[in-house]
Amino acid sequence: ADSPEVETEYYNFDALNFPPDHPAKDMQDTFYTLNAPNLLLRSQTSNSQIRKMEKTAPPMRVISPGRVYRAEAVSSRKNNLFHQVEGFMIDKDVTFGDLKGVLNKFTEVFFGQSRPTRFRTSFFPFTEPSVEIDVQCIICSGKGCRTCSYNGWLEILGAGMIDPNVLKIVNINPEKYSGFAFGMGVERLAMLKFAINDIRLFFNNDVRF
Repeated sequence: ADSPEVETEYYNFDALNFPPDHPAKDMQDTFYTLNAPNLLLRSQTSNSQIRKMEKTAPPMRVISPGRVYRAEAVSSRKNNLFHQVEGFMIDKDVTFGDLKGVLNKFTEVFFGQSRPTRFRTSFFPFTEPSVEIDVQCIICSGKGCRTCSYNGWLEILGAGMIDPNVLKIVNINPEKYSGFAFGMGVERLAMLKFAINDIRLFFNNDVRF
């Protein structure tokens, strides 16, 4: 699925269960336009989740890649433009076990069977429960180094079960359907897999890279 890069606050935040005072809505995190007070550059590809769910009846299995924008200071680890892949599934009797199975299979295929992973509890407004998934540090193999802040693990993506409030907003009955969603940064995954130490290399147009 595809969705607009110039988006309304409703699809980028409100329909995803963000409260009005959520810090992600502050100007320092989001590029707002001057054309209208609620028009912005999308900060995540989750807007495609809402747009798809509005027009499609379950069951759904959707992948949505695309550019996203965040008003952040550019550094070796962060850029104000990068790419995300959002995925979600909605059907009857979808469980957290389904989410864990899909993501474990993905990490196995992408990083190799021998790379340990772990699930950590987290919080996202649009999922409940929410988790973050880590892989063992590619650089030090879990011993602890500067790249992994000396804890042996690197975060690769966030995920969780779609919050019933989100399903209600798009008129999907949460008593009948459930689902999971996940999102990951494309450059971040490539950096981890190939031990690239500066995200800016992806955008500098140096043909040697």
